[in-house]
Amino acid sequence: MPLAKGTKAPDFTLKSKTADGLVDVRLSDNFGKKQTVLLFFPLAFTSVCTNEMCDVTAGLSAYAGMHAEVIAISVDSPYAQEAWAKQNGIGIKLLSDLNKTVIRAYDVVFANLAGDTAARAAFVIGADGVIKYSEQTPTPKHLPNFEAIKGALA
Repeated sequence: MPLAKGTKAPDFTLKSKTADGLVDVRLSDNFGKKQTVLLFFPLAFTSVCTNEMCDVTAGLSAYAGMHAEVIAISVDSPYAQEAWAKQNGIGIKLLSDLNKTVIRAYDVVFANLAGDTAARAAFVIGADGVIKYSEQTPTPKHLPNFEAIKGALA
């Protein structure tokens, strides 16, 4: 079961590949400033994950209008994530949880899918660092309820 609504969100620092190289991204940098939508996805270069991230990219302005940053996390390397994002026009900040510490902290491990990967899950974290919305989909083929996510941000 993923971490519940009302729980203090575990802080983390993960790597993201940008044009400037590898950079550290810390969740708590958003605390006191804006809300965060965390999207966990199993693997880059898979059809459902690609469709999800492309659809969210197309609607990023709606999240920005709700004072929220969207961050997506998988266990892929930052270099694989960067290649996937370039190939598919994905504009979401992608973070690499290669050591699987964050998927364990949020309790969204999907066991035995090419090893342990992230389950498909979504969290809305308020600017106060508390989880306002928590969802893990029944299977990796199901997408999160994006209307409920937007409702939690409102």
